[in-house]
Amino acid sequence: MLPDRDAAEEAAAEAVERFRLGREPELVREALAGEDDAEDAQWLVVIEEPAPDLDPAALDALAAEYDGWLESD
Repeated sequence: MLPDRDAAEEAAAEAVERFRLGREPELVREALAGEDDAEDAQWLVVIEEPAPDLDPAALDALAAEYDGWLESD
């Protein structure tokens, strides 16, 4: 989760370069539970790579560089 669209776009571009992703991550806007104001929405950078070598710690570190955090399903 990232605080705004600009951070999400920058993190997605960095993820493609850093992790050599085969395709661009999807950007998804997600409102937090109970939030009515659209300004409070968070942004997700969805990476759906089949590669098991994507290190969750490295992904979390990348998200932290943009004031975000890693969430996995």
